[in-house]
Formats: sequence, C-alpha cells, structure tokens
Amino acid sequence: MISTRSVSRRARSNSSAPRPSSSRLVVSRFISSLTAPKHVSRTQLQSRPNISQTASPQLSSARPFSTYPDHIVVTMPALSPTMTKGLLASWKKNEGDSVKPGDVMAEVETDKATVAFESVESGYIAKILTAHGSNEIPVGQPVAILVEDVNDVAAFKNYTAQVSAPVAAPAATPAVPAKPASTPSPASPAPSSPSSQHQSGGRVIASPLAKKLASEKGVDLAQIQGTGPNNRIVAADVHEFQPTAKAQAQPTVAAPAAPAAPATSAATAATTATTAAGIIDIPLSNIRKVIANRLTESKQKIPHYYLTVECNVDKIMKLRADLNQKLEKEGVKLSVNDFIIKAAALACRKVPAVNSSWQESFIRQYDYVDVSVAVSTDAGLITPIIKDADIKGLKTIAGDMKDLASRARANKLLPAEYQGGTFTISNLGMFGVSSFNAIVNPPQSCILAVGSASQKVIANQTKEGSTFSVAQVMNVSLSCDHRVVDGAVGAQWLQQFQAYIEDPTTLLL
Repeated sequence: MISTRSVSRRARSNSSAPRPSSSRLVVSRFISSLTAPKHVSRTQLQSRPNISQTASPQLSSARPFSTYPDHIVVTMPALSPTMTKGLLASWKKNEGDSVKPGDVMAEVETDKATVAFESVESGYIAKILTAHGSNEIPVGQPVAILVEDVNDVAAFKNYTAQVSAPVAAPAATPAVPAKPASTPSPASPAPSSPSSQHQSGGRVIASPLAKKLASEKGVDLAQIQGTGPNNRIVAADVHEFQPTAKAQAQPTVAAPAAPAAPATSAATAATTATTAAGIIDIPLSNIRKVIANRLTESKQKIPHYYLTVECNVDKIMKLRADLNQKLEKEGVKLSVNDFIIKAAALACRKVPAVNSSWQESFIRQYDYVDVSVAVSTDAGLITPIIKDADIKGLKTIAGDMKDLASRARANKLLPAEYQGGTFTISNLGMFGVSSFNAIVNPPQSCILAVGSASQKVIANQTKEGSTFSVAQVMNVSLSCDHRVVDGAVGAQWLQQFQAYIEDPTTLLL
C-alpha cells in the first residue's frame, strides 16, 4: 500500500508546470531562500552527497621506489561525517590473504560506532602498516598495501610507509607544547606554532570558565590548543586535554610501519586503564569523546527550556496487555516504549514546528518523522532511528526497535541507522527514574525524557461532585531549543502527546 505522503511527493516531482525564464527564476529563488521556511523531504536529503552506509577504504596508486612493484596504498577513510581519527579495532585479513570487493578487511571504531572496513578492490594484502588496537589514526593515513599479483607480496616484507610522513606531521604538532612546559624561558614556546596561535603578547587567550577549570585541574593553559574563535581556549579544550595520552599517541603516528609487536604494546598502553593510589584512570573511547563534546556544546550553545506533564497510562497498560495476548503466538511483545514512540511521532505530525532543526541561517522543517531512541551500550549512548514512525504500526515499531537495539549493543549498526533523526526519546522509566530532563541532541530541536509509571491518587470531577481514584501516572519532560520552538508550541506538542497516551485507541486511527 502506498501512503498519501509518498504519492504527494511523487506528484510534486513529476509536475510539468511551465518554467519561468532563467533570470526571473534566479531572482525568485534568491528571494524565497531569504523569506520562505524550508521544508525538506527525505528524497531531497538522500539526493545530496553523503557518506555511504558501506565503509569503503580510500585508495591511491603509488610507486614510491623503483624496487617496489605496482601497488595500492589503502588509507583510513572518513566513516562518519564528523570522523577525523579512528581506532583500528581488529584486522579480519592477514598479510598474503586475497581480497575482493565487499570483503571485510578490518573493523574500525569511529566517533559513532564500530564499522566494517570493506575492500573496494581485488588483490592481495602485501603489508599491514597499522597494527590492530592502534588508536587516533588520522583520516588519510596509510594502513595497508594491496597488490594485484600474489608473487609481489614478498617484495613488501620490509616496506615502510614513506607517504605517511606528511600525514603524521599535523597530527603530532599539537603535542609539541607539552614538552617545553617545564622550561620557564619565554623563548622556548616561540617556535611552537600551536601555543603561539592562542597567545597575544605573551597572554593566553581563554574563556573565564576554561581558566577556572584549568586552575582546578592544575593544567597549564599554555599547553592547550584552543578550538574557539581565533584559537581561543574554551572549557571543552580543558576537559579534553590529556598530555599523557598525546605523548603515547605520538610514536604510533610517527612510525606507522613499526613492527607489529611494538605497535600492539603501544596501543595496549593507550587503551588500558591505569591504577595507582586507589584511583583508576579509564582511557576515553572515540564514542565517549564525541558524546562529551556534543553534549557540552549542546548545553553551552542551545538555550534549553523544559516542560513537564503527567500522563494517565491506565488505558495503555490495558490495551498493551490485550494486544500482547493476541500477538503471543507470533512471538511479538509490545512495550510501553513502542506506544510512546508512536504517540510522539503522531504529535510531531500534528505540531510540525517541533519536527524541525536549527540550521544557523534558517530553520529546517521535515515532512517525515524519524524518531531517534536512546540506547545504552557498553561503549556509550547511541540513538538508532525508527524511520517514518508516524506511518508505522505498533507491531512494526516493536520489531524494528528490538532489532536496532540488539545490533546497537553489538556495534553492528550501519551509519544510516543512527545518523539523522528529527526527534529523540530517552526513556529511563525501566530503571525506576520518576522524572528527569534530557539534553537536546543537535541539530534536532526537542528531546522527550520519559520517567517511570507509578500509582497516584487523582481527583475525578462528576456531576455529583469530586471522587478519588488510584491511577498509574507517568511523568514526561520535553526539552526544547528556544531558538526553534517557543514555549507555547512546546506546550501544544505535549497536549497532543498526552491525548494520544491517555486514549491509545487514537493511535490506530
């Protein structure tokens, strides 16, 4: 069955209306881009360049020395839009093994998840340049050598990645200021470009909060590379500063072609928790770093406000029990969260201003509803997406959620399954949390925090007067970006959501 939405999209794309002249068209498009709100369909977004779901390596043909046969240098690709470095979790192929397009050569931990690293060429792995477990590998750094003829493999036994020298230089530069920290002479940091970039007349440029955090942690601001405007040091830079971790990462980048044993031991030292004097220092994974950076940025830049309501869930509990009894033979079990996902999606359809995102110079409103659902994993929080949740049935949502959650915990999600989304739900009710306020997941404008259901005495108004009864009540809190969603709009969304939850039969209409 084709939804009315898909028909309308197709009709718009096949329209044969007469086109205006080219000059008039340019002017009208310019004016509309300044004044009209932007509504974006899924087909428009998908037509734009994006990172593919399949993690394919970057390849370059090279022949740096005449003594080496023709070969291909396989480099670390960008496997997510925000990835700049990655951790090579494991190699699935060994030196001398043959590969063909689609074969998984390795698994790489990006800033989002662990992704299969697939070959796009046929050949043989002549040399592995980066040992498994190596962290902080910059995008574009050589990781392996591929040859067409198996007889050429032996020629690369002592191969060193000379082409990796330009890649290693910028990665190692930020660590240089950490060395002259013990030298008080003002002449020492002068040749060090990172430290001089955020100093003015010998004064370190940093935000007040960054200075406070550095003072509390005992960190020298001169050692930190600023990422703010004009290389100003911000609070996030102080939080991320780890001189020990940088010192360990430096030899790994500078000598990618080192023997496998030293590289593995260096990676082990960088990824193993250290214990001393009753404390445990746990190294940050790439995913944990991204979570920290994004949430810090969200709280600092997004003007949050919070709206809370109580929902009577007696009818949902009864309907859920009845439906689960009917679906028992099919092995399907609906959760309260499935009803919440459906209700939230329909509320976004009723109040489309909430189903929007901030794009700096404009607000983007979507004509589809993709609900991101927070899932806790050993590596950190990830938000797989229930796409088109407003037009899916409860049974389909339950199946999709079960599949996505299990693959998320196994680090098997594809990038397209957790990147994007137009609205987010975070449910801590199963942990007994009665209520909480969540942090907006940018560029989305809203996130719904769901607490547990508990029994509560409520008053019922009748013609005869007030009566009292006991009901199961669930607290929900909507966190909003005030740049996109005004308070009245957020309240309207909560009213729609509450109506769907307290009368769940309307979810089926």
